[in-house]
Amino acid sequence: MIATEKSKASGKIIPILEACGFGRALSPLSAARDVAHQAFTNGGLCDEDGAYPTAEVVALHHAGLLAAPLPREFGGAGIGGAALSEVLRQIGWGSLPLGRLFEGHVNAIGLVLRYGRQEQARLIAREVQEGRLFGVWNTDDAQNLRLICEQGNCRLEGRKILASGAGRIERPLVTATDEQGRRLIVMPHLRLAEGADLSRWTAHGMRASATGAVDFSGIPVQPIEIVGVAGDYERQPAFSGGAWRFAAVHLGGMERLLDLLREHLRRTGRGADPHQAARLGQAAIATETGRLWVARSAAIAEDRSEARSPDQIVAYVNLARLAVERAGLDLMELVHRSVGLPGFMRPSPIERISRDLATYLRQPGPDRALTNAATWVLERETPSSDLWR
Repeated sequence: MIATEKSKASGKIIPILEACGFGRALSPLSAARDVAHQAFTNGGLCDEDGAYPTAEVVALHHAGLLAAPLPREFGGAGIGGAALSEVLRQIGWGSLPLGRLFEGHVNAIGLVLRYGRQEQARLIAREVQEGRLFGVWNTDDAQNLRLICEQGNCRLEGRKILASGAGRIERPLVTATDEQGRRLIVMPHLRLAEGADLSRWTAHGMRASATGAVDFSGIPVQPIEIVGVAGDYERQPAFSGGAWRFAAVHLGGMERLLDLLREHLRRTGRGADPHQAARLGQAAIATETGRLWVARSAAIAEDRSEARSPDQIVAYVNLARLAVERAGLDLMELVHRSVGLPGFMRPSPIERISRDLATYLRQPGPDRALTNAATWVLERETPSSDLWR
């Protein structure tokens, strides 16, 4: 069966799986590239408040990408590090909202594999193989999400906000505080649309990520749905060191903007103008800067040799996420100066992707990430040439 998505604006049906070569054996990178091409084609149709890229998520499943981060013994491809970085870049190149959802899915799988029991890993593997998208929802509202256990029965009380995939993800990983003040990872089961409120997500970008608040009050929690022990979610270096993944998705969006800038200059015949050529050169530098930081941070964060301390890994990835942020902001300024007003007019893909990238780049705690990394650098006696070895 071919998955489709209907645009509320036009009613047009866009085939996804057929265009992505469903049924062909593809490498994860080739599969991601195919899904990304179609996601970009459909991007304008999904750019509505509260939208969700249903067909593209289905395509990720049928292409084997939802299962790809699982170990091979659980039916996955076991991708990580450089290979996962390339897949995240490709999906971000196609759609930043889709990339945001996929990165959250990868993060959720990683948390269960890292801290969960075998039976929990088997549970998520089975549900991923069925096509379910996972996600991680960590941001609380004014009151923390609470885990309340009475007479052997546990339930959740409270809400999560800024939850991407709200109403669509049936088994999110959430942080909840129990009655002893311990912060735990919980993966409750939700019905579709249960407790979801998308009305307050009024950001100008990432509209197609179904981001909103979710009320968990009264949702039961089974013992198998509590993952790991207190403090696992914030455990370093995985907590901060995982930021390279969303930076890889950012990079994909940057690479799409560079492609669109080149296309614009060729189409308008303005590429030979020395000012335009200078901006294009600077745009290429910004994009390649992002690529180098992402590649290096993925290699460092995913290095299993234990040659680096957790603090060193966190410091490098913190610098990497900020370097990619700066490169993305510089790139958007260059693109906007080159294209001018047409780049701000809907339905230009430059306008849409710039909105999405500007919104997605706003990750929490940038000042803290920078100063913590600077502190680590300051305290080292190592020559700067050997800081990251």
